Amino acid sequence: MVEKPKVLALVPARGGSKSIPRKNIQHLAGHPLLAYSVAAGLQAVTVTRVILSTDDEEIADIARRYGAEVPFLRPSELATDTTPDLPVFQHALDWLEKEEGYRPDVVVQLRPTSPVRPMDCVDTAVRRLIANPEADSVRGVVPSGQNPYKMWRFSEAKYLVPLLKNDFDEPYNMPRQELPQTYWQTGHIDAIRPVVIAERNSMSGDIILPLLIDPVYTVDIDTLRDWQRTEWLMLHGDLDFVRPTVGTRPLPEKIDLVVLDFDGVLTDNRVWVDANGRELVAAHRGDGWGIARLKELGVEIIVLSRETDPVVAARCKKLGLPFVQGLKDKVEALQRMMADRDIDPANTIYLGNDVNDLPCFPHVGYTVAVADAHPEVIYQADLILDRPGGHGAVRELCDILIKRLKEEG
Repeated sequence: MVEKPKVLALVPARGGSKSIPRKNIQHLAGHPLLAYSVAAGLQAVTVTRVILSTDDEEIADIARRYGAEVPFLRPSELATDTTPDLPVFQHALDWLEKEEGYRPDVVVQLRPTSPVRPMDCVDTAVRRLIANPEADSVRGVVPSGQNPYKMWRFSEAKYLVPLLKNDFDEPYNMPRQELPQTYWQTGHIDAIRPVVIAERNSMSGDIILPLLIDPVYTVDIDTLRDWQRTEWLMLHGDLDFVRPTVGTRPLPEKIDLVVLDFDGVLTDNRVWVDANGRELVAAHRGDGWGIARLKELGVEIIVLSRETDPVVAARCKKLGLPFVQGLKDKVEALQRMMADRDIDPANTIYLGNDVNDLPCFPHVGYTVAVADAHPEVIYQADLILDRPGGHGAVRELCDILIKRLKEEG
């Protein structure tokens, strides 16, 4: 029986980033930036171990929460702005061999700054390296957006000098179609033989195989503009990419309580204000029918709202729902409600739409977000509905729960 190759995925994540302070643990679309690279290692079938290398205790704790090992802290002298990859990887391999006697067959680098990875990215790179014993490494590349044959540098006299010439006569004046296709290396994936790192002092070696990646996945987060573009791509780019799975749970087997936020859940989050300051909101009639049917099956439904507004009371009374409004601490109110009713938090479902709902998420058994919820809510919820708040989202959830309860008899 052939032993499975030992494949180590290493995620480098130091604490002292300057362009975006604490970048590696800032939340991107609902999860810390580093979590996407950790998830890429954990979800790859070829990877047998995922380790994060950091100099920072807080980063280490968050990485462990997302499933990575952090068996050591990197020395501070290997965590500066100018520290290259090579000594970081040499330190990790040396520590693992000395302390554990562990020597991987393949090392995979997963940079946090390239979080949008195709689902098969890691496995394809590892398998390609293993299948080609003559190769030193596999590196992810995309077609370059600008051809370097049309690029320039300054001479000492500050004249323009072509960056590349090779065998071409004035390549910068040639049609693009006649120039060689060039490629840009991305930070998505590097698969490397450990001997190249440890003995040849290189992160690539000489024989480098390409892994061609669709350019739509190309992001490299260095500035706030990069961050914003990446988050937009994650939320609206319709891409299938590796996402962290922390927090994704099945529906509870027993459902006793459903807790609803009000604004943005029972309403579409807009408000009409007349000249006298009176506020009006829009609600969906179908929500009421779903709520009534779910209550008939013995499920209690409660509304929690930060707002103190007569419209909350009026709508909840119309629907026959108990409510608490004007809350500064939703978590305390939620816990008190469950305790007063002797309801197990594991049998409670919470439906929200904005970041003020997030503190409640860890205290219930299942969390749901409306379709137009804030990005952080969407990425931390167990279920994302198809309908937005105020447009039948509550009815959609009620129908899902009613179907589950009827199936279970």
